[in-house]
Amino acid sequence: MSDDAQAQAGTAEGQGPVEISEEVARHLENKREELFEKFEIRDEFPEDVLEEARERTEGVQAEISEEVDDREDLRELTTWTTDPIDAQDFDDAISVAERDDEYVLWVHIADVTHYVHPESAMWEEAVERANTVYLPGYTIHMLPPVLAETVCSLVPNEDRLAHTVEMHLDKENLGYENIEIYKSVIQSDERLTYTQAENRLEDPDAPLHEENVLVHELADRMHEQRKEDGSLVLNPARDRAHTIIEECMLKANKAVTHELMWSRGVEAMYRVHPQPSPDEWSEALREIQDLEGVSIPGDKWDDPRKAVNATLEDAPGRQLDKIQWAVMKVMPRAKYMNDPFGGHHALNFEIYGHFTSPIRRLSDLINHWIVYQNDVPENLIELCDRASDKQKDAEQCEREYKQFLQEVGLDPAAVNNRGIEVVDDA
Repeated sequence: MSDDAQAQAGTAEGQGPVEISEEVARHLENKREELFEKFEIRDEFPEDVLEEARERTEGVQAEISEEVDDREDLRELTTWTTDPIDAQDFDDAISVAERDDEYVLWVHIADVTHYVHPESAMWEEAVERANTVYLPGYTIHMLPPVLAETVCSLVPNEDRLAHTVEMHLDKENLGYENIEIYKSVIQSDERLTYTQAENRLEDPDAPLHEENVLVHELADRMHEQRKEDGSLVLNPARDRAHTIIEECMLKANKAVTHELMWSRGVEAMYRVHPQPSPDEWSEALREIQDLEGVSIPGDKWDDPRKAVNATLEDAPGRQLDKIQWAVMKVMPRAKYMNDPFGGHHALNFEIYGHFTSPIRRLSDLINHWIVYQNDVPENLIELCDRASDKQKDAEQCEREYKQFLQEVGLDPAAVNNRGIEVVDDA
């Protein structure tokens, strides 16, 4: 079985789309329209925004060729993307090297602000939407797909404009020895699905095997270090491919916002996550301790995040959801703020913000602009509030749509993984 066939089998468990009748399809459409009105989510793009997006996809290779002299040319650097099999755009890619006294990790992010800037209609529309909304079987994009899935997608074997975060990491403690953030031109060597990445780790003769093994060793160490430092890890069973991407993106996000705060001292869209009160944490830990077959290690009670991490690793599988829910109930909402005061409690990072998903999050788009121009939008506080509010709306919309799917007899996870096919009632 080929990599692709295995990936498809892994995602859809060998099954085709979920089949629904035309009547159910109409119910779903009506429900979506009701939710979009309730949460002020705009499904259709205005024509001027679509026209601008189409214009920016013309003459792309000639434009990139003109840009090469003003950017770091990284096209010879081995680079690849790893995404879900059904991903429509690839906005992040990685490269890695091991040297005598350091690791070098490059995280390349699609250079969206080259095309979407404050003077553009697409920027105004991105502020209006603030994020991409993912419903099972239905996506409402922040940016027009005609742009996001073409020039802003780091597809293999084509030159693409990127914003690269180059991190030189100490071999002993994985701390940042040097951080460089710059505009680049890259060419991805391959687009891997998560299943393909797992296969490459297993097969010594496969392309990118050594690179994936090296970056997994690095990501695994970063993951364990985060846990030791007190970062909350609610999903302990994550596979190796997901661990690679999660840890590399966290490392890049953290690098960028440290650079913005400590080296430049500028305001940006920081991600602030307040901590629960001691009483709230105690309530969550008591609820976890009372679950059948679950025991919190005695030496971990003083640090609730470490207590939860240790408990999740040894708890029976049937209790994982209940443990996670006990924690989520007492967690305050994370929000975007113009200064990082308070840090990110769940990650246990003093400073954190988003940079690695400018196609689907307004915060990342704004931070790309601030890094590039060293220019902070005058209405930054308003933009932070907007992004926080619209994220809350998107999550609530997703919850209510999933609930409706269940009410009409559909499994939201199956719809999400396999898509929907409408079959004729006759």
